[in-house]
Amino acid sequence: METVDLKTRRILEDYKSGLITAAEAARRLTETGQSQLPADQVVKDSEVLTKDAVLDTSREARAGFPEAIYGASKTPQQVCEIFNRLYETTGKALATRCSEATLKLLAEKCPQANINFSCSAAWAVSEVVMRPWGRVAILAAGTSDIPVAEEAAITLDFMGFGVDRIFDVGVAGIHRLMNRIEQFRHADAVIVAAGMEGALPSVVGGLVACPVIAVPTSVGYGASFNGLAALLGMLNSCSAGITVVNIDNGFGAAAAAVRILKGKKQ
Repeated sequence: METVDLKTRRILEDYKSGLITAAEAARRLTETGQSQLPADQVVKDSEVLTKDAVLDTSREARAGFPEAIYGASKTPQQVCEIFNRLYETTGKALATRCSEATLKLLAEKCPQANINFSCSAAWAVSEVVMRPWGRVAILAAGTSDIPVAEEAAITLDFMGFGVDRIFDVGVAGIHRLMNRIEQFRHADAVIVAAGMEGALPSVVGGLVACPVIAVPTSVGYGASFNGLAALLGMLNSCSAGITVVNIDNGFGAAAAAVRILKGKKQ
């Protein structure tokens, strides 16, 4: 039996030789479950890809969430190449932690992309399928926490889940949270982004019955240690059952919510 790498190489060679169309190559690559972008291989319109990348095009079918692009440390050209290939083969693409230069190049080279400079992300979906059985409230303790909260929000938008953004409701003015409780009391999941001492998720955890996913942010003065204080505070929450993701990881919080909500539907 052929290996995936050999299958992929032959598909690309057939396309380069003109034996199959780009659409047929994309279909065959999708069926293998992996799509290879090897060095110096012509794969589209005589463009030569100079970097290697292996795209897991069957991840959503297998694991419930598609492969996303971590834009940090990648060049703008690398991100654009991978973004376009994911979109061509799966009909969707998401890139997070992109530099400003990367987002500008995506806006130029990938007209289908939605660009969000506030949270350094870009996404595209050929057909938006809304999931009415899952709605997520996303809370940000302060205005400084919004970029992390927004990363979670656009990730859920990308996956077709309804999102309610509730920002600047931190514990320093807890009346602001209580005045908006009806906006998140009946959510299917709540994501809470907070820095400083990270107290907000513990408060929210005592108010709702749905899953609460806490995101510590790197917001705060010196002794916050770039989010470590908030992380430890959330891990030690007195509200039982709170899930905690890594510092500033809004994307990871959204991915966790997707897993929870897909399980709820089943």
